[in-house]
Amino acid sequence: MTVRKVIMVLGMAVSLLQASGQVSSVATTDVDTTSVRQHVDSIPMQSIGEVTVTTRRPGMSRVAGAENTMRINKAELFKAACCNLGESFTTNPSVDVNYSDAATGAKQIKLLGLSGTYVQMLAENLPDWRGAALPFALSYVPGPWMKSIQVSKGASSVRNGYEGITGQIDVEYLKPEDEQGVTLNLYGNSDGRIEANADGNLHLTPRLNANVLAHYEDNLVDMDHNHDHFLDQPNVRQVNLQSRWDWLGDRYIFHGGVAMINEKRHSGQTMAHHEGAEPFAIDLKTRRYQGYMKHAFVLNAEHGTNIALMASVANHDMDGAYGYKRYNVNETNAYGQLMFETRLTDPHTLSLGLSLNHDHLSQDYRLEHFAEGPLTHLVEKETVTGAYGQYTFTPASDVMTLMAGVRIDHSSLYGTFVTPRLHLRLHPAQFLTVRLSAGKGYRTAYALAENHYMLASGRRLVFYGLNQESAWNYGITTAWDIPLWGKPLKINAEYHYTHFNNQMVIDLDSDPLIVSIHDLDGKSRSHTWQVDVSYPVFEGLELTVAYRYNDVKATYGDELREKPLTPRYKGLVAASYKTPLGLWEFDVTLQLNGSGRMPDPYYIDDPDQLSWPARFPAHCQLNAQVTRWFRHFSIYLGGENLTNYRQPHPIIAADQPWSQLFEPTLIWGPVSGAMAYLGIRINLFR
Repeated sequence: MTVRKVIMVLGMAVSLLQASGQVSSVATTDVDTTSVRQHVDSIPMQSIGEVTVTTRRPGMSRVAGAENTMRINKAELFKAACCNLGESFTTNPSVDVNYSDAATGAKQIKLLGLSGTYVQMLAENLPDWRGAALPFALSYVPGPWMKSIQVSKGASSVRNGYEGITGQIDVEYLKPEDEQGVTLNLYGNSDGRIEANADGNLHLTPRLNANVLAHYEDNLVDMDHNHDHFLDQPNVRQVNLQSRWDWLGDRYIFHGGVAMINEKRHSGQTMAHHEGAEPFAIDLKTRRYQGYMKHAFVLNAEHGTNIALMASVANHDMDGAYGYKRYNVNETNAYGQLMFETRLTDPHTLSLGLSLNHDHLSQDYRLEHFAEGPLTHLVEKETVTGAYGQYTFTPASDVMTLMAGVRIDHSSLYGTFVTPRLHLRLHPAQFLTVRLSAGKGYRTAYALAENHYMLASGRRLVFYGLNQESAWNYGITTAWDIPLWGKPLKINAEYHYTHFNNQMVIDLDSDPLIVSIHDLDGKSRSHTWQVDVSYPVFEGLELTVAYRYNDVKATYGDELREKPLTPRYKGLVAASYKTPLGLWEFDVTLQLNGSGRMPDPYYIDDPDQLSWPARFPAHCQLNAQVTRWFRHFSIYLGGENLTNYRQPHPIIAADQPWSQLFEPTLIWGPVSGAMAYLGIRINLFR
């Protein structure tokens, strides 16, 4: 095959997948299709044999286009243990991941200073991890399965829906069309956690490929470093499997797969504080099944005209016991999307689409130590149909990219609503890129399903009427690429503002014995500023320094106040060094987490003795890892929280777990101390 034909086919395939939103799920290389088209005619007509091109990509890179998106690839993920998605943002200055409570082990993402519920979670451009799956979603994606993660900040494309108020996180898994063979990853740490991961690829025909992903984890010992008779982290046993298939034709591409998760999570007291008392226990049993399929058809390669159909279905079943409290939920989600894209002329692209999303939750609960009637304010079923149109202008000069989109959706609960979004990329000079964004987002709040970890608290949960959440997000980002002493100095500076029209407020201030979840009555907004700088100090050594400041406030009672449990600032210093032959790699990350407001404390017995301080202090965490690379395997040794900083008394009233004073959900710092780990990655038949 001639070089001209190879490039034309490659350009057609990438154009199709970009149009259908499936680049992250199909493409195996990063290709600039504009550059491909510009150079086709300059390549002489000649036949060549097979060519292999090898290059070292940076661990984090900005995705070309109008949106503010960063791609985290394998090189970055290998800098830490990355046992799951929640542990993959150690070296990322934009995303925070913290425990939501000290009892169930639920973790939560924070982006732009706001809760992870406002981040749309995607799996290869398909919406995923909704409702009851959210509190533990970060532990459901094993790190060794991930090929890359794309983090978009601010309002994103309307093609992926009306959600994603503060951004999107899209996980790209290992592909069936990747190199044949098997990879094993074995891991163990000093807290008694072990993991085994495997992925295998098989090319059945030149067009048909398959792969299998497998994960097992278990906690072998009970850890109670602070001797409060409560486990520092839950004992989790998880089996996680996926089977994925693809067919790569000339004008038709198919991807499909099925997945299963079975998890048991146990936490609580190691022994009762008082003789004869019943130990307080938390037991969660989860079974999840899902499947997906994607079809892409090339209608006219010359004009980039194509059509794609994506669909997924998931069933999430969880039985939860929190002491005497109970929450059982069976959630089914079905999603479908039909997309059409065409290039009107070279700089003008039009995308059109239809979507359908259906959520149904069957919930059975006991929120107190006694039986009670059903809560009338909980959403249990919603069907949303929608349509969108998006126009993209990309001139050949590359001085700007404009992407404007609008979608109209109709909810069975909230009626019809409109989502406008606009992105503008300016490239006035070779060393400077400016991105502007503005857009609205909506979200349906599944109040109990998304916050069921709060049943671990002794407080009563009180729900008031909850309506659809909505907010505007505005952002500006400047990226500088300045040559300095013959090396690129990369500077990124950005500002994001989020303003809520309506929000689900979790009020921990009004009453020390009640968690009140209700609609916003007043203002709620977030200002976030961030600057990060990276520079290759010398060959093999990359240094990154970042600082972020959060100003997040909402109305509690009648007062606009700082949002509790939210650090005001974060600093990060990350250094990565790889020896000239690439045999050794050393990675160190230091995080400075700023102080913030605690929920209003109450007096215990003594009027001079508060239950907790009014603010939590700043603290540092140090992570480090050494990796030795061999031809077919690598060994990595590391440690997390090497400063050994732990939040003092993460569980309030640990000696009274059956009372309303018991509170394990006020987490702002590390729950466990220093931890060491050892792992090995083995490539077989590759």
